[in-house]
Amino acid sequence: MAKDVINPKGAPPPSFPYSPGIRANGFVFVSGQVALDRQSGQVVGTDVAGQTRKVLENVREVLEAAGSSLDKLVKTTVFLADITQFQAMNDVYRELVPDPRPARSTVEAPLARPDLLVEIEAVALAD
Repeated sequence: MAKDVINPKGAPPPSFPYSPGIRANGFVFVSGQVALDRQSGQVVGTDVAGQTRKVLENVREVLEAAGSSLDKLVKTTVFLADITQFQAMNDVYRELVPDPRPARSTVEAPLARPDLLVEIEAVALAD
């Protein structure tokens, strides 16, 4: 069984020991994405809605680098620094993630940095 590392074109390699995505056995597994600009490393967005938009853009970039897309999502997990911000995240998610929407879990969790408000990991069909 082949396992291919996926890194969006032009994106610097991660500074930590992980792969942005892995394509294996007909699926693409996307590591938790946060609202970082891949080139500058700066956080994009000061609220949950703005950060969710950037996070989903980053998820989409990894999926597209693997030959997949948001419409092939089968499962996502959303991590919110503050669960009271669920509706703001959900409104953007509803706008950007097409039907049929994937299975999803949403949990409150402390994120790696205090300025990060949302993180999303995903699994999609590879083809």
